[in-house]
Amino acid sequence: MATTADSTWTKPPAEDGTGSERWTAPDSSPLTVVAHDVRVRYQAPRTDRTPPTTLRGRLMRQRMVSVAAVRGVSFTARSGEFIGIIGRNGSGKSTLLRVLAGLEAPTKGTVLTSAKPMLLGVSAALIPDLTGAENITLGGLAMGLTPEQVKDMFDSVVELSALGDAIDLPMRTYSSGMAARLKFAISLGADPSILMIDEALSTGDATFAERSKRAMDDMLSRAGTVFLVNHAAQTIENMCSRAIWMERGRIVLDGDAVEVARKYRWFAHNLAQGDEEKAATLLRDAMEEGAEQRRLTELQFEEPAPQHVPAAGRRRRREIPELEPDPFMQVFTRDSEAKTFPSGRTPRVARE
Repeated sequence: MATTADSTWTKPPAEDGTGSERWTAPDSSPLTVVAHDVRVRYQAPRTDRTPPTTLRGRLMRQRMVSVAAVRGVSFTARSGEFIGIIGRNGSGKSTLLRVLAGLEAPTKGTVLTSAKPMLLGVSAALIPDLTGAENITLGGLAMGLTPEQVKDMFDSVVELSALGDAIDLPMRTYSSGMAARLKFAISLGADPSILMIDEALSTGDATFAERSKRAMDDMLSRAGTVFLVNHAAQTIENMCSRAIWMERGRIVLDGDAVEVARKYRWFAHNLAQGDEEKAATLLRDAMEEGAEQRRLTELQFEEPAPQHVPAAGRRRRREIPELEPDPFMQVFTRDSEAKTFPSGRTPRVARE
């Protein structure tokens, strides 16, 4: 991909007045990722824990339910962007990342990328019984690099991982943080055009955090695209140029990382304090604020023509109930609930 010269650094004013460095994406650059109406739905067995009173109840305590993980997500990403994805547990962040990386097929929707995305921790096939150094070679070859390219990147991967002499020990002796650092270093050493990181930067000390930040800055300066999933809104605010707030599989807000992260943090704070009514109000306000932005940025795709199946060949499928235990779903569904006419009766349409 071409180098973008107008990618710059900025220091947004922090609340304590000190300021913190974060990446600023170029004003105009080519598209690298396009997601249109992406939906992911799973079918899972659910066991009824209420004591059965009949033989039928004993035989049918387990039934299938439908769980929607991603619900109609659409957005575009450009080269040079550092995009953070935040949201509560179960909001669909990791599932969306797997779909964007091509590791999981969406139930519905379209994902287009300019290059093969690399999802940290999955692309590198590492073996615990091999040393860190041997896994660098294995991981590089597994990602499609030649032996010469692996040799060229070896020293930079060792330096970025900050493992020191532990690089010659088996990976089974590593802590989870050490293993995550090595996987991150291998993934970045392959010089991907699109890198996706799922909670990996939350491990490691300040030295590794600073080294990984410099390495990603170098990648972004070469017009790469980085996605970072993290629960810590402060991390997204400090590092990313753009943030996407997800809730129950939907995009709530998509915009400047500082603004989105602070609104999410205020929502999460009220929820943690037990003020669910205030949190629901904040969520609803954010949804309304982001609705117009999503409408303006959504790309229009031509929907494929539906395939008609002859009546004789149709098989009636048993409907699977949808599981939705989250009370915050009322924020999303309140505008689509069925409403009766003022008279309480639905008017009839006269037939000619």
